[in-house]
Amino acid sequence: MAFPETLADDAPHLLIVDDDRRIRDLLSRFLTGEGYRVTTAETAADARAKLQSLSFDLLVLDVMMPGESGFDFAKALRGGAANAAVPILMLTARDAAESRIKGLEIGADDYLSKPFEPRELSLRIANILKRAQPAAAMPAESVRFGPFVYHLARGDLRKGDKAIKLTDREREMLRILAATPGETVSRMQLAGNGGQVSERAVDVLVNRLRRKIERNPANPLYVQTVRGIGYRLVITT
Repeated sequence: MAFPETLADDAPHLLIVDDDRRIRDLLSRFLTGEGYRVTTAETAADARAKLQSLSFDLLVLDVMMPGESGFDFAKALRGGAANAAVPILMLTARDAAESRIKGLEIGADDYLSKPFEPRELSLRIANILKRAQPAAAMPAESVRFGPFVYHLARGDLRKGDKAIKLTDREREMLRILAATPGETVSRMQLAGNGGQVSERAVDVLVNRLRRKIERNPANPLYVQTVRGIGYRLVITT
């Protein structure tokens, strides 16, 4: 097993909670080799203390521990305010269906019976982390600024029921601005792929666009200048 020389700063951080030192060491070495940052805890009390000072992306939690069991610890986590949503994969020597069901009812995300192949554990961890990722936001189909609505896919600018005529370059620049509303877009980006037009020409095109949408092009509300950088589109919801 090859270990990475350094772990990425954004590598998922796992907390392994198991009273068996041999298992903790084995899993720590293996999962570190898989690219995870790993912290270990011997008991639920030890894990609780580490959760207070560190942030974890997933807990690998043994069920059969002295004192507070893994079931009890998971139930306490799910019922609390802090760390209530952290994913939990439970490990146990028990293979009975009722034990698996109990763990899932408490709120565990997955369940793996001992003995197991470390590679299976790694795959289950990867699947849980993938499911836990927030869904990517769908790009907006249109943006609204003042009385205008711009449909990105169609390149269609309307003021109420009235279509506003745009040149191809105006339509492309408005699409680029509308793709990241409120964010500054450089003149180079607005010039198009390979700098199809000069940055000075971009300023001229922006002024033409402003005359079509701004009440006072000299004091624009929607396509605003970011001095020395470029422009941004200010939208309303």
